[in-house]
Amino acid sequence: MKTFKIGSKYIGEGHPCYIVLEAGPTIDSIETALKLVDVAAESGADAIKFQIIDAERLMGNKDVDFTYKVLKDRETGEMETVTESLFEILRRRVLTTDEWRKIKARCDELNLTFFATIDFPEGVDLVAELGCHAIKIASGDVSHSYLISYAAATGIPIMLDTGSSTIGEIEKAVEVVKAKGNEKIIIHHCPSGYPARLESINLNTIKTLQHMFEFPIAFSDHTPGWDMDIAAVTLGVCMVEKTITLDKMTRSCEHVMSLEPHETKSFVNAIRDLVIALGTGRRIMGDKEAKDKLKARRSIFAKKHLSKGSVLEEESIDYCRPGTGIRTDETAYAFGRVLKKEVQRGEMIQWEDLD
Repeated sequence: MKTFKIGSKYIGEGHPCYIVLEAGPTIDSIETALKLVDVAAESGADAIKFQIIDAERLMGNKDVDFTYKVLKDRETGEMETVTESLFEILRRRVLTTDEWRKIKARCDELNLTFFATIDFPEGVDLVAELGCHAIKIASGDVSHSYLISYAAATGIPIMLDTGSSTIGEIEKAVEVVKAKGNEKIIIHHCPSGYPARLESINLNTIKTLQHMFEFPIAFSDHTPGWDMDIAAVTLGVCMVEKTITLDKMTRSCEHVMSLEPHETKSFVNAIRDLVIALGTGRRIMGDKEAKDKLKARRSIFAKKHLSKGSVLEEESIDYCRPGTGIRTDETAYAFGRVLKKEVQRGEMIQWEDLD
């Protein structure tokens, strides 16, 4: 797998899972955006991602409706289905260029890496000017070769959201990026739905993408909680992306499946702890573990009083803890040898006791 740097950290096999908190769909002003930057920084995440959108230009037909779920009752978890204009949903996320500059400055101040999804070449130009560390191509644009090519030409790492894309569409998008000499690519498995249905999550797709591509594979989660993120990390993803909100009961798209501020640190810690617990796949033991295991292993002890000059035989020994003497799998080399000293009943027999 290819590895490369994003900001000050490497992503790829052999490096800790990179944690991104997504704030793009859950902002409605620069005030909420800045608050979510603070939340992400306090959580210990590696990066925050936004969506730089020109809703007026993007939605050629402003009559398109979009259906999603909102949380109706926090105690019961009851949800309500909402349908509204997609244009109105996207328009809530629009900020000015000066506001994006302020957001990027706050990220820099807090040492938080800044990512962004873009929808037009002008957005690419803006994030390049801002010093964005990675550009994301939305799943709906995976076949938008011109936009992908334009973004790839910046040399900035490209994240490809795959959503409901076919493998063929993903392969073509990867080739478009590579054609610009940019091989810093991250492929996101991103289940569709707001929130995603269990049947559509299909985590085993991660293994398919790992087999087919030489680039880091990520998981963009569209489910409440973080069970699916934990599962994805155990499958070997190099990056997880989880949406955050100031209030998951906000009546707008994607809040229902997002983490609230008090949950973000626990989420980040759970991923970090899991990465440590997964280890390297090699049987490596620290000094403490090596010493502790001997407490449960066995050595040979004298079953009765043994005089100096007697021959050590199986009938004269017992197998007892700890395992700091002659091990049970070494007795073939001990039996038949002569004792150089007297050994009392219940005493551990050591190699130096034998001729």
